[in-house]
Amino acid sequence: MPKSRAVAVLVPILLLTACGTEGGGGAGSGAGGVQPDLPVAGTHWAVEAVTVDGRRSAAPDGARVDFEEGGRARGNSGCNTFGAAVTVKGDTLTVAPAEVTEIGCPADAQRFETELLKAFSGALKGTLKGDALRLASPDGRNGLELTAERAVPLRGTTWKVEGLVSGQNAASLPAGSEGKARLLIGADGRVTGNLGCNGFSATARVDEQARTLTVEGPAATTRMMCTSPQMALETKLYELLDGPLDYRLNHRTLTLTDASGEGLTATATTR
Repeated sequence: MPKSRAVAVLVPILLLTACGTEGGGGAGSGAGGVQPDLPVAGTHWAVEAVTVDGRRSAAPDGARVDFEEGGRARGNSGCNTFGAAVTVKGDTLTVAPAEVTEIGCPADAQRFETELLKAFSGALKGTLKGDALRLASPDGRNGLELTAERAVPLRGTTWKVEGLVSGQNAASLPAGSEGKARLLIGADGRVTGNLGCNGFSATARVDEQARTLTVEGPAATTRMMCTSPQMALETKLYELLDGPLDYRLNHRTLTLTDASGEGLTATATTR
């Protein structure tokens, strides 16, 4: 699928992402005036909007594209995750057809996902202004609007629960429970947030060397009435947040799993 062309203004993107070396040249700085390859490897972007056939759609929270080292792009549409091979030549990124997970999405999220995967394909012209990267097809009818994202710490970040994990399998949240479950790991040794309906609070210990988060004792919760989907999610999260958990922090994505491989995935809130 996607090809993308990103920008001739190299120094700002290097400063934004701390990628590359100081003193990178601009357009025409290579030998014989050849434009250097766009240094996108290791950069992380929030998707603000996509345009398909001239129609612009704002992105849902969590939509993102990350350019990894070694010629890979990975991202999230706001529901499913995707990955693709990427090659860079000058200001052109060539993106192979994407692999996409198959988590069920609400209708609006499915529509946006279809548009995102269509826009993030083919030859794309890139333009960078400040921390904004614009990628557009040659005819200008398809494209993406991206904003540079910085990594966030485990503590002090509000994490929005996006999905459930069971071993190597990922699943969407129960239909009707999306969007509310969040958690915040404080510097004071407490984890607080919402389980999908009720608020909760518990004492927790973080071992950064072992990459573990240990919730000490069942969480204290409020007693609001919940819908069936919210209660199903709340019960799952309540059981999970009781005891030791392994955590994996990848830029702005957090995964928590217990010893049996059951767990959750969450993203740092940005909107």
